[in-house]
Amino acid sequence: MVKKAIFLMMAALLVFTAACSSGGGSEQGAGSKDESVNLRIAWWGSDTRHEYTQKVIDLYKTKNPNVKIDVEYASFDDYWKKLAPQAAANQLPDIIQMDISYISQYAQNGQLEDLAPYLGNQIKVDDVAENVISTGVINGKQYGVPAGVNVLGFQYDPALLKKAGVDAMPENLTWESYEALGKQVAEKGLYLDGGVAPDIFFHYFLRTKGKSLYNPEGTGLGYDDDALFVQFFGLMQRMIEQKAAPSPDVANQTKGIIEESDLVKEKGIGVWQWSNQFVALQQVANRALAIAPMPGPDMEKGLYMQPSMYWGVTSNSKVKEEAAKFIDFWVNDEEANKLIKGERGVPISGKIKEAIAPELSDATKQVFEFVASMEPKASPMSPPPPVGSPEVISALADVVEELNFGKITPEQAAQTFRKNAEAVLANNK
Repeated sequence: MVKKAIFLMMAALLVFTAACSSGGGSEQGAGSKDESVNLRIAWWGSDTRHEYTQKVIDLYKTKNPNVKIDVEYASFDDYWKKLAPQAAANQLPDIIQMDISYISQYAQNGQLEDLAPYLGNQIKVDDVAENVISTGVINGKQYGVPAGVNVLGFQYDPALLKKAGVDAMPENLTWESYEALGKQVAEKGLYLDGGVAPDIFFHYFLRTKGKSLYNPEGTGLGYDDDALFVQFFGLMQRMIEQKAAPSPDVANQTKGIIEESDLVKEKGIGVWQWSNQFVALQQVANRALAIAPMPGPDMEKGLYMQPSMYWGVTSNSKVKEEAAKFIDFWVNDEEANKLIKGERGVPISGKIKEAIAPELSDATKQVFEFVASMEPKASPMSPPPPVGSPEVISALADVVEELNFGKITPEQAAQTFRKNAEAVLANNK
């Protein structure tokens, strides 16, 4: 009788313990309809982005009433300042927005979860192109799912181009015809473009030559011949000398403010930039603009689909499965994407792109159509920039500015950049 009583007491204790351990926040069973789950999510962006993202989150909570979501957001610079101490304390939000310049650092520090086990399960990717979903792979692990994709192009004013005596952008544009077009436009007192982001467009140029800015290991530069640097940045320098692009002192006056750009003020024909920047440019310019493909030769080798940003799940999260379900909601829910409207880049799901097309503004439709036309021509993206890439990008910007001010030659700039970049990247060996 005593043994039986002890057995019954132990059984009751086990049931009581199990009941107490099934509260919200545990990974086991996360996301079931009757269990309370708390999620934290963080992102950066403008007020517009914050507003529609909150609406998407509210929609998710409506469809998943057992889920509570706490939000954290900031401007781009402040976002990383807030994230760093959270990472150090192992207290990152469950879902974080990741930039391509930082994802390698967070992945290699063990702060991001490998999402491969969730793909095809919690996160449906059956109609996502392989060269898109693979952009989130670092060292063989899926650390990010693209929130949307972009592609490079020349965004320009066709009417202003005609005023400069050119009926249309040349088909199959090359860097040589681009320079010739710049001379022709400059004779009419206009800039062809507002200059280029050195790291992005030099990387594109290198890819057309079968090279890249970084080697696959992230331990050094991805090209050995500095003649490639001289060729590309020598061309950019000549564009400034020929007044086909603004000098650094003129360009610096705009301080990156879109309303102050040469295109908006009708002093410049266009600008080289990512496709997701087109809608804002069109709105501010308040006139019809167009998008043209990148120059060649071998444009297809250089072109790639780049995530505007990634969604990642942190390794310290206790509700990884529910976090993955939210990412799936972002990728595949039609109602959610009618709120997003491609603001974080063209949706990665083919079905969603078709479903929301009628909801889009004319400018956004232009972006979707341009990205769709470029996607079959694009090559796989190079690995995400390695740890230390922000310092490398800064070093490149510094030498290019000196070059464009005429303080150093292209050859000197190439040597200085190589020395500084290799010193940073050597830390990854």
